[in-house]
Amino acid sequence: MEQGKMAFTAVYLKSDHGYVGFVEELPGVNSHGRTLNEARDTLQKLAVVIFDEERRGVQEMLAGKEVVRENFAVPLPRPA
Repeated sequence: MEQGKMAFTAVYLKSDHGYVGFVEELPGVNSHGRTLNEARDTLQKLAVVIFDEERRGVQEMLAGKEVVRENFAVPLPRPA
């Protein structure tokens, strides 16, 4: 199966100790780093872990059950 990609918006705030980063579309997914690159790398890795853990939890919850899976699209707002 081909692996797809999704695009998200990362925001990085300069702080006294480096940078704090978060993903606008994924509440609770945030990181920090001494440098922008460190905060960016950590945020990207954390997002992958979050998706993997969610998939694992769903697989356990649905094991042995009859389900319907389908893709859906969400329109994105245009930048102002």
